[in-house]
Amino acid sequence: MVRRALDLHARPLHHACMRIEHLTLPVSDLAAVAAYFGDVLQLPVDGSRVQVGWSALQLVPAGELPVGGVHLAFNVPHNRFTEATAWLDARATRQRNAEGKEHFTFEGRWDSESIYFTGPDGLILELIARRRLPASALHGAFHGSEMTCISEVGLPAVSVAVTQARIEATFGLEPLSPPTPYFAPMGDDEGLLIVADATRRWFPEQRSLPNARGVQARLSGVTAGAELIDAALGWRMYSA
Repeated sequence: MVRRALDLHARPLHHACMRIEHLTLPVSDLAAVAAYFGDVLQLPVDGSRVQVGWSALQLVPAGELPVGGVHLAFNVPHNRFTEATAWLDARATRQRNAEGKEHFTFEGRWDSESIYFTGPDGLILELIARRRLPASALHGAFHGSEMTCISEVGLPAVSVAVTQARIEATFGLEPLSPPTPYFAPMGDDEGLLIVADATRRWFPEQRSLPNARGVQARLSGVTAGAELIDAALGWRMYSA
């Protein structure tokens, strides 16, 4: 699928930054996945709860739910991206597109750069540096605890346009960049709901179809007391 549309004239960012405060992720093996986030990605782990900056990632048993194809992105400070890339290369293999490219720069309203890697249960994980966000005061070798948040969660949709409209009506979010029939990034630099056509495989490897069955996320910076459920595809977004 086309990962991101590039447009220098997209509408301005939503004034209240949307944040993914708490995300529930079904996994096949609680201990193994928790160990990956703690030992490999150097994130604080307490039992089955992983802390990613201001975002909490709660691991739960998948049971009969399918795993694989879940996309999460983590923000890293833009002035630490070179160090973060070296850090990741020491512990994971970057995903590549069909041309062998493994470092991606996005202009326009994205104003960012990304690298992707595969986590346990076939997670499609991403480190993304957004140039509009504050720089870090840290220097030297990167550490996983420098990730500031879960900034993206992928949400498969039977109709991207319909799901986009439901997100706009429910949470008051707007697209970061112009949506396409296959892709709509809803939110801003600090938090994005990545609405993706359920039949289009994830960028950059284009191997895995989007999946979010059992994924739930509590959002802030959106309409309060709101909830959106996709019963057919099994995900739930809500606000306090």
